[in-house]
Amino acid sequence: MLWIAKLVGDMPAVDGIAPVIAHAAAAGKFEFWPPLEWAAIVTFVAGLLTMGLGSIPQQDVFQRANTSKNERIAVWGTVIGGVLYFAFAAVPIYLTYAATLVDPALTASLLAQDAQQVLPAFVKAHLPLYAQIIFYGALLSVIMSTASGTLLAPSVTISENIIKELMPHHRMSQTKLLWITRSVVVVFTLLVVVYSLWSLQSETSIHTMVANAYKITLACAFVPLVAGLYWKRANNAGAGLSIVLGLTTWIAMEFIAPEAALPPQFVGLLASAAGMIAGSLMPRLFGGRRPLPRHT
Repeated sequence: MLWIAKLVGDMPAVDGIAPVIAHAAAAGKFEFWPPLEWAAIVTFVAGLLTMGLGSIPQQDVFQRANTSKNERIAVWGTVIGGVLYFAFAAVPIYLTYAATLVDPALTASLLAQDAQQVLPAFVKAHLPLYAQIIFYGALLSVIMSTASGTLLAPSVTISENIIKELMPHHRMSQTKLLWITRSVVVVFTLLVVVYSLWSLQSETSIHTMVANAYKITLACAFVPLVAGLYWKRANNAGAGLSIVLGLTTWIAMEFIAPEAALPPQFVGLLASAAGMIAGSLMPRLFGGRRPLPRHT
């Protein structure tokens, strides 16, 4: 991507990075904050918190934290990873906006049809064949590696943490667990294919699909994770009720009022918090068992 950016930056219409940044600034592309209108503010906050809080319980953050040698490495690994996300994301943004300077007509027509096609069409129309091969090869490799990791992560989690716990331990050998994991991977693959075909027909963008993925973790997993780490009274009953209420409320609101002032995922987040509080405090109020230790 950096090499492609160098090729694009050498084009006469672009002439480096500074002209692209100046043109984008003049066009108002660096206006980060929304206008002072209720609908715009709610949309901005919803998008920011959905992507921000919803990404915390994700598999990549979990792996980065748990594979670190100590707490300091876990913290800095996460911070550096976040900074690198910004750095790598800036390259395709630069390339896409540079396309508006090189070929305004092509860019305008694609923006009116499908903005996701601007960069691939620009590379195909204005870069030499060897650059196209490298660009599309890198793009396909990123897609395949991301797809394989994304399929494997939930499959291992469900097989290890749910299916294995529901089966008698003396019957669960490593070979059997491996076959169960492979079967779950196949099931997830079929579900993803169905969802992808539906998204293709409904013309759902990549950004929307990513946001939908973060809605699930925001409504179901964020509150149990935070409460389990920082609230001493949190227990398994609260976590289970939090997940159930968050999931059912979010899905219900997606059907009942998907365009409500308070987005469905935030209604699910509030329900998840209520479930955590109620499920964790009910045993104590009625003289039940004490909350589990924090590390459980």
